[in-house]
Amino acid sequence: MAPTEWSVLLSLSLIWGGSFLFMAIGLESFEPGLVTLLRVGFGALTLLFVPAARQPVPRAAMPRIALLGVTWMAFPLTMFPIAQQWIDSSVAGMLNSGMPLMTVLIAWLAFGTQTGPRRLFGVLVGLVGILVISLPEAQVAGTNAAGVVLVLIAVSSYGVAVNLAGPLQRAYGSLPVISRALGIATLICVPFGVVDGAQSSFSWGSLAACAAVGIGGTGIAYAFAGWLTGRVGAVRMSIVTYVIPLVSIVLGVVFRDETVSAWAIAGTIIVLTGAFLSSRVD
Repeated sequence: MAPTEWSVLLSLSLIWGGSFLFMAIGLESFEPGLVTLLRVGFGALTLLFVPAARQPVPRAAMPRIALLGVTWMAFPLTMFPIAQQWIDSSVAGMLNSGMPLMTVLIAWLAFGTQTGPRRLFGVLVGLVGILVISLPEAQVAGTNAAGVVLVLIAVSSYGVAVNLAGPLQRAYGSLPVISRALGIATLICVPFGVVDGAQSSFSWGSLAACAAVGIGGTGIAYAFAGWLTGRVGAVRMSIVTYVIPLVSIVLGVVFRDETVSAWAIAGTIIVLTGAFLSSRVD
């Protein structure tokens, strides 16, 4: 990859690693549905102010863009705040490191992408790492186990989304595609957000956190992620998750006094090893 692409990749890792902390702050006063609605809503509003995002897109592309809005935004961004009621932000970030594995697996199974034995071995190694991270959480309480499962489902949805994003970006441009996907995701999230909003209390801190993760971690970050996927492909883009666990661990420990087990760290190292192997060409 070119230096510009590596710079974008690193920036996305830092931004998305911090997003888990901001979601945890949002959940201090807001219910999960409201956190998700504010996140995608602020993201969609951010891109409305960018003229390039308003470029026309053919009607024929809208079903695929709608599916992107569901699989990359509405569905996974709903799962994460629900899960973070039961697991720490650092654990969510560590489990998120499985995204490259899911991307390779789904590209092979659902999109017919040629996948050799080295990549499949990497997926197997990574799945062992996810198991190592998950077992201590699952043994604490049933709700912890549910949180782990929800994160893994969300990460699998990301695997579908990044395989959709690349062709759409190359055909129609990142900003027009992402802005429309975010708009569709916002509409989908309205009912859950309204219901949970009625059950939420208000605090400026939670609102500011949701605004930050919406503007930076959703609107701006997803636009760059769509651009990067179009340039380097779904599998290489998914290695953005290499830095996310480190960022989420540091922020969770420093700002929320979270504890990280040796099992979780070991599992993350195994996952990242598998992700590295699966992202290499056979």
